[in-house]
Amino acid sequence: MIKGLAITPPVIGRISIGRVVEKNGKRLPEKDDQFTITTQIQTRDGWLPHPLDEALRQEVQGKKLRSIPVTLPFNDPDLNLRAEYTFFERKSGRPLCAGNGETCRRHTENGLESLPCPSPDLCDYGNHGLCKPYGRLYVQIGNDDELGCFVFRTTGYNSIRTLTARLRYFHAISGGNLATLPLELKLRGKSTTQSHRAPIYYVDLTLRAEQSMKEAVTHAREEAQAQVNLGINQAELDNVAQAGLLNARFEYSEDEGLQVTEEFYRNEANQDTSASKQSPGLKEALSAKVSGGE
Repeated sequence: MIKGLAITPPVIGRISIGRVVEKNGKRLPEKDDQFTITTQIQTRDGWLPHPLDEALRQEVQGKKLRSIPVTLPFNDPDLNLRAEYTFFERKSGRPLCAGNGETCRRHTENGLESLPCPSPDLCDYGNHGLCKPYGRLYVQIGNDDELGCFVFRTTGYNSIRTLTARLRYFHAISGGNLATLPLELKLRGKSTTQSHRAPIYYVDLTLRAEQSMKEAVTHAREEAQAQVNLGINQAELDNVAQAGLLNARFEYSEDEGLQVTEEFYRNEANQDTSASKQSPGLKEALSAKVSGGE
């Protein structure tokens, strides 16, 4: 295994609740109130739809795609959902700092250092909107590729908080059999004072509509035992996945960072440039005019 290279779950497609469109010569984020499943190929007109997107839309008979039947690749909740506070350099997409609220890994003049992570609002290095929570949920749709995953990326607290809770609850109630539990992604909406009562959308993870908790847990337990009988070692798969993620200092490449900044970060050109005096690297980050948002 090449050291320093993060071995992440094989991604064969994306799940999003928005898109990036070109307006007046600028690429700007556009929110949506439904899911879109895409390939990993992006053209000037956006990401190419995945064949599963059309297949699932036919099942809802022209209605908006607001739920997706999924399974999870791992039993460990923290392998299915990877979430950190992350500061991307806006121009290059290079990760400069990533932390969990206690400690962080940060590029400094002395190289990569391990430092305290007080969270974005209390951090002189990452405040002014430069550091945000960044989460990636890995799920499987269908059974064409039993190790391939679709990734849902988000910088939204609502989605990350909800998905974290659901994964841990389902892990507990299923006896740790997350990978064999039939689930579905569901798009939910709500309004808040901060959204000026306009609807905002976030992603939830629930049991499938036609199954009760008892039925779903029974299925998960029986399927897990059937896999053991066939010699499928889910525990070892989790161990290998964990080792691959720990093989590098940062789990995301500059290419992924550019996609994230384009899709989720708003134009920061009008931010208070006095923030650039607080720490190395902020001036360069603030000078990059990148739009995005969830």
